[in-house]
Amino acid sequence: MEQLSDISLVAQVAVFHNKRAFDQLVRKYQSPVRRFFLAQTLGDTQLSDDLAQDTFIKVYTHIASFKGMAGFQTWLMRIAYNVLYDYRRSMKQTTDVDKFVNLSSETPAGLKMDLYEALALLKPDERTCITLQLIDGLPIDKIADITQLPQGTVKSHLSRGKKQLANFLKNNGYG
Repeated sequence: MEQLSDISLVAQVAVFHNKRAFDQLVRKYQSPVRRFFLAQTLGDTQLSDDLAQDTFIKVYTHIASFKGMAGFQTWLMRIAYNVLYDYRRSMKQTTDVDKFVNLSSETPAGLKMDLYEALALLKPDERTCITLQLIDGLPIDKIADITQLPQGTVKSHLSRGKKQLANFLKNNGYG
């Protein structure tokens, strides 16, 4: 069977409430969405799964509002970013490093743990930009669309974040 384009799948979901078409979208994008949340929550798999589920519920309920002005993945990641923003706001999270470094027993060991610890040192917007570029491979213009930050600001967040990550990893024996 020919692979249907995202636009075709979106149309089937929006017009006909085709759950199989939505399932295809979920299967295609669940890994990038979950990776995004894992990096943002510093490896908290349960929270990441909850946020990903919230994201796909919002996508399903608002899919008729997708206008195709940006790619579906950009639109989806914007919703994921908003879900994360709403979660942070509801939890009134701060960037207190001690709070983030207290990692749960579910956190992977070794480099992944060190990477989460390094990500914890970044400001939330820096962490978001770094995750979207280095983990998801998105270009600056897509990151700007998702975060609704100017491209220059995204570049600044990336530059500062990469320097901090490099320093942390170098100081912890990775360089």
